[in-house]
Amino acid sequence: MVIKANIIPENTPHPSGLDRTDRMLLRLLAERADRSYAELSELVHLSPPAVHERVKRLRRNGVILGTVARLDGSKIGCPLLAFVHVTTEGWGMTKPVLDLQALADVEEIHTVTGDTCLILKVRCSGPASLETLLSRIQEVKGVRATQSYVALGTYLERGPMPETPEPQSPQPRNH
Repeated sequence: MVIKANIIPENTPHPSGLDRTDRMLLRLLAERADRSYAELSELVHLSPPAVHERVKRLRRNGVILGTVARLDGSKIGCPLLAFVHVTTEGWGMTKPVLDLQALADVEEIHTVTGDTCLILKVRCSGPASLETLLSRIQEVKGVRATQSYVALGTYLERGPMPETPEPQSPQPRNH
């Protein structure tokens, strides 16, 4: 069984206003951001200068927010990945909570709906480091509780991926 996900029909206008080529470029860059303009131009069938101009426009319009290196947590001494649910008094981001972003162990901060107020994605050197981080979070004024989930393994970790145009299928022939 083939599962088609994140695919839109070829001639359908996209709600984002991005055309098929923009979406293809974004997907290629999301998969591997160090691709050269020459390589990208071959893959999307445009000249390197045309690809360069499109990428500049996507950066200028805030579609491409930056280019970062994805690091292996284990190889830099931070093998423990955890998600920390934070329950606060009231709802919303306070300055002390936002100040947690200054900590190297905190990778992401999300406000959410449900049984908790915030979810933090954290990466630590080990259980003792996680315990220290949790103590620091608990000290923040307005934090009522934390609940942690330690990841045992990671099978997929990536940012958003644009839809890929659906390949055109051959038209049935009438005999």
